[in-house]
Amino acid sequence: MHQLTAQSAIPTVTNFNDLVTTPLKGSANVVCWEREIIGDFYEIIQQCVSAENITVIEPELLRSINLSAAGQQARNTILNDFELLSEYGAAPTLNIIKQYDRDADEHIFPTDVYSFHIDRSPIPVDTFLCTYYGATTEILPNAQSIQKILIPEIRQQLKNNFVGSDAAFETYLTEQFYDLHFEALPDAQIIQIPLGHICRLAVDHPNSQALPCIHRAPLENPGEYRLLLIC
Repeated sequence: MHQLTAQSAIPTVTNFNDLVTTPLKGSANVVCWEREIIGDFYEIIQQCVSAENITVIEPELLRSINLSAAGQQARNTILNDFELLSEYGAAPTLNIIKQYDRDADEHIFPTDVYSFHIDRSPIPVDTFLCTYYGATTEILPNAQSIQKILIPEIRQQLKNNFVGSDAAFETYLTEQFYDLHFEALPDAQIIQIPLGHICRLAVDHPNSQALPCIHRAPLENPGEYRLLLIC
């Protein structure tokens, strides 16, 4: 696993304006605002976590909880990120993640967020995400991947489970989201985004000039929550 560095294939910027204005084109399909965050983000988790696998924290709740000075620093960072992204036109959500739901066994291969996948939208949009605490999102360079439905044995398994024409089969792959998922090639250089970086990922949409960014949620560290902002 490779941490994101200045020498990596992913460009970094130093402010929010550059994050949202840097062109995404071709294989240059992700840009990250590189920064160090300060404060006690775990204190926010302790104050807000529920029994659910995913707890959504609304800004109103975040503003209302009593925090130490370090917790207040963390809160201010998150609220500022909320404001920047909301003013840009995005709809950020702050989640405490114990674990995501996993796919049921009837799938030929998993299509949950732990699988390398791309995001798709019918309208022009980008994905923004930032991990403040816990394991961080992983990115797979497009050139070091293969679409899972193009792997012969997987494609044959999918065909064995389908009855219909070739055209209907291609539609089935899209409707079941199988076409969104990718496998890392041998020796692929998987990139782990550092804590605190806000990253903008290209999405598969009709007007995109960039390849959609392949990424996945990491397996959570044992006994540890994640604190993730995403939109």
